[in-house]
Amino acid sequence: MSRFPSRFVAFVVSTFVACGSTCAQSASSAPPMHWVGSWAAAPMLADGNNLRLFSSVTLREIVHISLGGTQIRLRFTNEFGSDPLLVNDVHVARSAGGGAIEAGSDRAVTFGGASSVQIPPGAAIFSDPVNFDAASFSDLAVSFYLPPQIMRAETFHALANQENFIATGDVSSAANLAQPTKLASWYFFDGIDVAASSGARAIVALGDSITDGYGSTPSANRRWPNLLAARLGKDSRLTQTAVLNEGISGNRVLNEGWGPSALSRLDRDVLAQSGVRSLVVLESINDIGHMLRLESSSEPVTAPELEWGLQQIAGLAHEHGLKVFGATLTPYRGAGYFSEKGEAIREAVNDWIRTSGAFDGVIDFDKIVRDPGDPTRFNPAYDSGDHLHPGDAGYKAMADGIDLALFAR
Repeated sequence: MSRFPSRFVAFVVSTFVACGSTCAQSASSAPPMHWVGSWAAAPMLADGNNLRLFSSVTLREIVHISLGGTQIRLRFTNEFGSDPLLVNDVHVARSAGGGAIEAGSDRAVTFGGASSVQIPPGAAIFSDPVNFDAASFSDLAVSFYLPPQIMRAETFHALANQENFIATGDVSSAANLAQPTKLASWYFFDGIDVAASSGARAIVALGDSITDGYGSTPSANRRWPNLLAARLGKDSRLTQTAVLNEGISGNRVLNEGWGPSALSRLDRDVLAQSGVRSLVVLESINDIGHMLRLESSSEPVTAPELEWGLQQIAGLAHEHGLKVFGATLTPYRGAGYFSEKGEAIREAVNDWIRTSGAFDGVIDFDKIVRDPGDPTRFNPAYDSGDHLHPGDAGYKAMADGIDLALFAR
């Protein structure tokens, strides 16, 4: 299988901008650098009630990076667009909270030297490298202007769990936005890479709403991948390790749902990410719940079928040289789509994850967050209240319970 799927067109800028005479080292003595993903979001199709129309507006989207650097590049996507996407006057700056940016931090972003770029339907592109002091675990504001012609916002990431902003006119470089409207999603923008040393690498977290951070405090970056990244940053063996969150709420392994299935998006959301070396997979609970809450399902699922799907993901990632870690499915008794039959499937899949040998290691989220008195339920201290998703304390327990030695091997 190709590293890049046919609908992923990468405009790759491989030459790093020279640092000039002020560099402490000459180019020949400087350590080799490569691109590593520092932040990412999984694109999905906006349709029906989710579809918005944009015209003559600036979007300012706030993201929390994991790995810092002094040179970055941005990735924009028109993955699900039916028309060309024209992006103008792109800027990146350090966020000052809300819709404001930090004074003096704003930088213009170009594409082949131009201030605008047209992205064909189904394509994604990288910007030119930008000299920018991006601190690890900082919030960046990416602003861009969409021109007067009506733009169908068909490509987005629904659950940003982060306040983003839209303002009238071209105000991409404005220090603050006048009376902006808040947005709950990320549109057209799905990645930031940093130029990092040769030892730097990324971990991709592939999952559903529990990876996406549903139930955590908005704009606080308390999803388990964020908290894992913070732990890695404090470990001397792993300080140059980024974590990319490729969760989609409602995602399933085998069938399309709200967002493309895990199998169908593996190339784009995992294998094509810059500098990826490891993959954590937490998927299947929606396959189980979605099938069983329907009175007559046309999409039945069994434990062996889910195990086969997870085996496919692990096998393909292994073929591309990645280490793959299987995460057990967390409890869900009391959730809206719980059933005893589904619980039996969940337990069977978890047993397979633990014992099959399909993975390079196991992250036992089930054991970490379950109620000691009833292992089919969330520990009340970790439950967001819907008996399916963790709250902040649950996400922290998940991140804290991961053995970091898995990623140091």
